[in-house]
Amino acid sequence: MSEIQILIVEDDPIICEDIRNMLSNVNYKTVGVAYDKKDAIEAIDTLKPDLVLLDINLEGNYEGFQVAEHINNTKKIPFIYLTSYSGKQILDQAKKTLPMGYVVKPFNEKELYSTIEIALYSFSKFILPITLNREVINSLIQTPLTRKEFETLKGLHEGKTNQILAEDQFVSVNTIKSHIKNIYEKMNTHTRLETITLLNELLR
Repeated sequence: MSEIQILIVEDDPIICEDIRNMLSNVNYKTVGVAYDKKDAIEAIDTLKPDLVLLDINLEGNYEGFQVAEHINNTKKIPFIYLTSYSGKQILDQAKKTLPMGYVVKPFNEKELYSTIEIALYSFSKFILPITLNREVINSLIQTPLTRKEFETLKGLHEGKTNQILAEDQFVSVNTIKSHIKNIYEKMNTHTRLETITLLNELLR
């Protein structure tokens, strides 16, 4: 799938559905929902989301921090805390887990969207502080990328959405989705973050 895929970890079904609707309105795909720590860890390992929206307080405990620890130890995936807590003690504990954002409930669609956009961009720079070169990349993969596919790949690296990529290239969103599909096939990847991670490994 070419859409940005997001996993929601939230123990309140009503809030979870609100978040799902917000994501749909701004053209993100909810790839899964988890209501507790066990399900969250399983979903992260199997669904391979591009980003995780993570509630700190799961079932009355601060188990969101344990989920964050699992992400940091096993995956290269950005996560954003969604929480009702804004006290110094919780913030200090949260900072140690290196989230890409921290949103205090209640929040609106614009706040969520802007936080996700910044998180994706910041994380892409965090894990891939390199200059992309089409010739170098093509020398490392079996089927070379076209110029348009390479431009799209650079946009993925920068954390851009399909809509922004389409505007940058003066093409339709469907054309961008086609480019991303071709990139995945040529690089044998399935998600944006998986693609960026592979680039990081290839270009070390």
